[in-house]
Amino acid sequence: MARTARGRQLRRLAISLCCIAALCVLAIGATLGFQVLSLGREDLPGAVEMSRSVSDRNGRLLRAFQTSDDRWRMPVSPDEVDPLYLSMLLAYEDRRFRDHHGVDPLAILRAGWQLATHGRIVSGASTLTMQTARLLTEAPTRSPLSKWRQIVLALALERHLDKTEILSLYLARAPFGGNIEGVRAASHAWFGKEPARLTPAQAALLVALPQSPEARRPDRFPEAARTARDRVLQAAVEAGLLTSEDVVAARREAVPARRRPVPMLAPHATRQALARNDATDQRLTIEAELQARLEAMVAERAGRLGSHVSVALIVADNASGEILARVGSAELLSQARRGHVDMSGAIRSPGSTLKPLIYGLAFEQGVAHPDSLIEDRPTTVAGYSPTNFDLSFQGTVRVREALTASLNVPAVTLLDAVGVSRFMSRLKRAGATPRFPQGEAPGLAAALGGFGISLRELVALYAGIARGGVAVPLHETLETGANEALRSEDRRFLSEMASWRIADILSEVPPPDTANGAGIAYKTGTSYGYRDAWAVGFDGRHTIGVWVGRADGTPVPGLTGYKSAAPLLFDAFQRVAARRTPLPQPPKEFDPVADAVPAPLRYARTVTRPDGMHTQSGPEIFYPPNGATVDLGLGEGSQAALVVKLRRGKAPFLWLANGAPVASGPFATSLVWQPDGPGASTISVIDADGNSARVTLDLR
Repeated sequence: MARTARGRQLRRLAISLCCIAALCVLAIGATLGFQVLSLGREDLPGAVEMSRSVSDRNGRLLRAFQTSDDRWRMPVSPDEVDPLYLSMLLAYEDRRFRDHHGVDPLAILRAGWQLATHGRIVSGASTLTMQTARLLTEAPTRSPLSKWRQIVLALALERHLDKTEILSLYLARAPFGGNIEGVRAASHAWFGKEPARLTPAQAALLVALPQSPEARRPDRFPEAARTARDRVLQAAVEAGLLTSEDVVAARREAVPARRRPVPMLAPHATRQALARNDATDQRLTIEAELQARLEAMVAERAGRLGSHVSVALIVADNASGEILARVGSAELLSQARRGHVDMSGAIRSPGSTLKPLIYGLAFEQGVAHPDSLIEDRPTTVAGYSPTNFDLSFQGTVRVREALTASLNVPAVTLLDAVGVSRFMSRLKRAGATPRFPQGEAPGLAAALGGFGISLRELVALYAGIARGGVAVPLHETLETGANEALRSEDRRFLSEMASWRIADILSEVPPPDTANGAGIAYKTGTSYGYRDAWAVGFDGRHTIGVWVGRADGTPVPGLTGYKSAAPLLFDAFQRVAARRTPLPQPPKEFDPVADAVPAPLRYARTVTRPDGMHTQSGPEIFYPPNGATVDLGLGEGSQAALVVKLRRGKAPFLWLANGAPVASGPFATSLVWQPDGPGASTISVIDADGNSARVTLDLR
């Protein structure tokens, strides 16, 4: 009976203990639930400061800056990380991450059983959510109270955030040794690349490092890092993520022996992007790989040119206006080269690089044909006496030859014929802003670079010529440039025919020795006193501009566009693409058989011709008047024709519309012309003596 009584007492004691335990569990659960429910989303730890960074068009890091607490900490989303890394992370750290609500009871029971049976901690019970909670609070979890707070915060995180948001927080805050936080910063520091594509060995190392980031730093404790990495690889085999053969190959891969520097590509463009916008992570249109290749090329070439010489380079997409690469200087940290100065936007004298626009206006206005003859002789035009670069003169040459040889006298006489004001207006419409010395008005010296302009503006001008005379604003901010090309259709600054003629002539300019110039239309320029050397060119897809000189404007003896800048231009084209995109085809109205130079344009219509005949009088277009708006109903699909009437002049007459011949004959004293569509059009007429008249009309 005594045994029976003792048994009943033990049972009652056991029941009492169970009840007490149940009450304790209920009390703990109630307390836990109350604390979790009392935490609203606004009570969660605030967003931590992230490194300000700029990425390229494909998301590759161009440049980043440390946070105010000297950390490298970059935001990253799970879809920007290699899926193998994510699978290995969950398999090794938290297999039931997708199923639990912040705390994994099964993991707690497993850890407790292992502790009881082995007498030591075999595995932890901390979930990824709990680890994220610890990272957010940056508090130790060795005491029971701190562990309790971690559990409360983990449950609150699961209540207010989804799994992707929690995983993103972990990926951005996990420690990887030193001042490196987050998997993106770690991938750049240890492997020199984005975490989107990792080898199995790299993924395993990134999984292992946060468990003991200082003791496993690869650059300090390579064996510890290797052991931890191989342990993760073995776990990946057991989870079915890798095969044994994969692991054997991965173990042969060396752990990184040094910490790599954070990328610093396109330093001028990225610095300006961060100054314009305070967003943490920005995207530019620049291509990181192309930028890196061109920066290396520029640095190497600048080394040959002299210790104080700098180089700037821009690559733009003709169709979209996107800047694909921009090198502001040869060496950012060079004091001798003043590498901190962004020469891609510096205002410098353009030399002869604007001559193509002058010739294009001459073609458009009916002043000249590519095969017209023009004089390259000592002359004075409106009080200005230009000379050629080599101080020699070629005599009578074709207009085409005058442009390919970059002769100065023909360019000045053509500018005088088309008008400086028209040249300035078209230049501005193309996106450039000419800067003249204070108090100085535009004059004929503008033909030879007598004002300031930037490399960026020159590239925009040549990209517009490549587009058939339609300006395209250059941009390098990915988010804001999508519709710029669409808005540029009303920014025509040169007719399509004139633009094609210019491209055709510039494609004949001989390239420097050993350079492959096939399929590239380009022009060089050298400013007065050998201060600036330029080369700008395009194919059917890209426009590239190069500037060479000293940032302080000091002359560099022997510096010329052809010798110093053109070789870099052609090297850059080879690095942009192995093959050239064909140049634009001629406009549909171009007839190669009928394109012989008209008799009235045998000589370009400059102020005087070799036979002394003046071109100041001749035919007059009296209807419609210059500058008129003529409503033909073109916007409604009408096929109405424009009637233009002439008086005076000597027959026969040649009529041109936007630089293209449209009618001729001894009785062509009026023109009936059917335009392709609405917009600005220039109608010109030339008589038998080479005298001319023209009007610019707005057709609607």
